[in-house]
Amino acid sequence: MQKKSRGALPMVQLALPLAGEQLLRIVVSLVDTFMLSTYCEEAVAGVGLVAQYIFFLQILFNIVVIGSSIVLAQYLGAERSKEELNNIAKASVIMVLILAIVLTLAVFFGTPLLLGLYKLEDSVRSFASQYFLIFGGAGAIFNAVSLLQSSILRCYGYTRQTLVVTLVANLINVVGNALSLYGWFGLPVLGVPGVAGASLLSAAVSCVILAVMIKRRKDICFNMEKLFSVPKKVFATILRVGIPTAGENLSYNVSQIFIMGMISSLGTYAMDAQVYTNTLARFVFIIAIGIGAAVQIKTGYYVGAGESETAYRKVFKYGLVATCASVLLVLLLNLVKGPAIGIFTKNEEIIGMVSKVLIISILLEFGRSLNLIYVGALKGAGDIRFPVLYGMFSNWCIMVLGAWILGIKLGYGIYGCFFGIALDETTRGFVMLLRWKSKRWMTKALV
Repeated sequence: MQKKSRGALPMVQLALPLAGEQLLRIVVSLVDTFMLSTYCEEAVAGVGLVAQYIFFLQILFNIVVIGSSIVLAQYLGAERSKEELNNIAKASVIMVLILAIVLTLAVFFGTPLLLGLYKLEDSVRSFASQYFLIFGGAGAIFNAVSLLQSSILRCYGYTRQTLVVTLVANLINVVGNALSLYGWFGLPVLGVPGVAGASLLSAAVSCVILAVMIKRRKDICFNMEKLFSVPKKVFATILRVGIPTAGENLSYNVSQIFIMGMISSLGTYAMDAQVYTNTLARFVFIIAIGIGAAVQIKTGYYVGAGESETAYRKVFKYGLVATCASVLLVLLLNLVKGPAIGIFTKNEEIIGMVSKVLIISILLEFGRSLNLIYVGALKGAGDIRFPVLYGMFSNWCIMVLGAWILGIKLGYGIYGCFFGIALDETTRGFVMLLRWKSKRWMTKALV
């Protein structure tokens, strides 16, 4: 590819498949929860408990995955040699495999200790252990490698292919769950171990399909010969980008756990309202997530190619599209919120809570869209430190502190907590917009 052809890759071609992947994951997550609920409530509790730790493992894998994708996008834009591009791939594979092996051992030997921290019924503890050991432990290598393979394909512009793989993997997962839980065709009911096995199989199949796709595309530099001949500076460059980014993700998720704890103190109805609101909101911000991920790739292309001014202008347009889409979707959700909330509950008190929180979500989704676009652009440009450090500050000093003051101290309950979240997203979005406008990121290129 020529320099201009990288940046000229249509945004729709990049963003729509990425948004489609997000939508698939949301739908399959809902289907998985529903299927488990028809089998056993204790199974839902056990799997739900360890799901947050499996997500934590993915955050750790993203130290390598996100770092390599940002570096690779800039190298592609700069038209670096095949050897340099291949070194990024090889370094990423080495690091992600080492990390996966370490985490696999940690899961196998640490699960009893981890679950011992919780006061659980024996059945819930058993289900949690089974799922975590099979999918979180045995599946760690497959999950890590497939995340890396998908990231590399996206960097080269093959987002539609990763969408197809996600679709296939999710179909395998859903069918495997059905066979394990419902005993179709006279098969034994395997329960949670079968569900975990289906998730493991889908991850393994993803790895194989992605490997074939990468192998068939001659423009992708992914040759694992002389695997350990990579210069040390390549590892350092990837980690310099990946570690802060993963740290920010970890900070955000831990802060969300703190807010969840605050809302849980307000009672079961408040907790239910939070879950239902977040479930509905996922369908609102999928477009912003897709555009944000695509903006990070495109910005890397432009900056690597020395076309920072082009990136500067275009990111404003991408941000406007994403923000308009998010605001329109959340307004639409507010128009149909009665029937939408009714899918989950008939309790009038919970319906009233969710209805009011969805009004606050207009501000929340406006801010979140700004955040997703401009943080993605800054990171794609190599400006990592500022968005990461400010993000951590904002998570705790605006979101968590604001939620506590408004929701708990002043007594506004779940509405105050959500307004604290909205303040964080919106103020952080404007700060990132101003950072982009300042052009300071133009001095942070990795190439």
